[in-house]
Amino acid sequence: MKQDMIVILDLGSTDNTGLAREIRGLGVYSEIYPHDITPDQLKNLPGIKGVIINGGPNHIIDGTAIDVNPEIYSSGIPVMAASHQTAQCQLSLESWPNDEKAKEQLLKNFVFDTCCAQPNWNMKNFIDDQIELIRRQVGDKKVLLALSGGVDSSVVAALLIKAVGKQLYCVHVNHGLMRKGESQSVIEVFQNQLDANLIYVDATDRFLDKLAGVADPEQKRKIIGAEFIRVFEEEARKLEGIDFLAQGTIYPDIVESGTKTAKVVKSHHNVGGLPEDLKFQLVEPLKQLFKDEVRACGKELGLPDEMVYRQPFPGPGLGVRCLGAITRDRLEAVRESDAILREEFKKAGLDKTVWQYFTIVPDFKSVGVRDNARCFDWPVIIRAVNTIDAMTAAIEPIDYDVLGKITDRILKEVKNVNRVCYDISPKPTATIEWE
Repeated sequence: MKQDMIVILDLGSTDNTGLAREIRGLGVYSEIYPHDITPDQLKNLPGIKGVIINGGPNHIIDGTAIDVNPEIYSSGIPVMAASHQTAQCQLSLESWPNDEKAKEQLLKNFVFDTCCAQPNWNMKNFIDDQIELIRRQVGDKKVLLALSGGVDSSVVAALLIKAVGKQLYCVHVNHGLMRKGESQSVIEVFQNQLDANLIYVDATDRFLDKLAGVADPEQKRKIIGAEFIRVFEEEARKLEGIDFLAQGTIYPDIVESGTKTAKVVKSHHNVGGLPEDLKFQLVEPLKQLFKDEVRACGKELGLPDEMVYRQPFPGPGLGVRCLGAITRDRLEAVRESDAILREEFKKAGLDKTVWQYFTIVPDFKSVGVRDNARCFDWPVIIRAVNTIDAMTAAIEPIDYDVLGKITDRILKEVKNVNRVCYDISPKPTATIEWE
């Protein structure tokens, strides 16, 4: 490893990730480990320069207070306690000061003066390290990756191409619920530009036939998820000698799926959701990165902005934005209106300031007038929200001129639509998606 590292030991804090991000913001790499790590395991971590024991309200488990192994204090590694929960350390903080600049200075003093860490955490060094680690792990074996076109899987693919080249096999399944042009973008970037082994599967008819008449959103999600696994498995069986499965797991996936001192927020299929008899070894080079760092990694690897800054997109894709039972014509109305929204937001510079924006087409119609005659068509609903953690979300106020252009284009260019609405409901009580 080229980076020096400060290790955070989780002793029940609710803000381990915030502390890790703060240290990385100083240019020093940081990782979070459970409180019960052994002194030997700690010493063997590459590049370790110091330890911060981060105590907090979750330090009581099943009625018993947890603590770190006392031998860690005498391991020769500089140790700092970030709360009163820990009993002893080489540099003790009974409590963090209220003054933010003084919070920051104490941290700098520990990281740079006490630990003598170098500010060598950057994406170029991270990529170089991961390439070395991937090559050491994979050797001359083959790696399989489900390439959705999302940020995480795309960055993993680009990183693995740099590390092992043609040993990587990417499978992109088009379930017919992608946004306009997304599958074509995956083919252009990974097959035509990066010369990857890309297996493209157009399973549109297969998915839409399975979804015919299904209106319940949870049932739709289950059908889409199960069918995707079946298609992926079928393609994997056609390949021989695959020993590794690559995943775009990132650190928030791990945190949200629960740790020893934190409850599950939501389970992620790539964290603890894989079958116990999985025949592949996992390759997860992004599992210690935050989302913004994943994007920075993608930029460093040369991926296009459209892919790096792709908005959060649900696994079932447009299937949960075509409300109720999916029909092909209404699905096309979602796809086309969404493309118009994205084009106009980009022209207005809103793509850089709004966290997530999309269109929805519900399964009901209303009366309108087209070509001086009565029409009975669908509405298009626009949703645009800003959020930090997706737990709450605020509505983005959009200039009426911009909304007017979007409305005009949708009504003129999208078939079977006769009105456009703007959803101004925050989360809570609404959710970000409608299904």
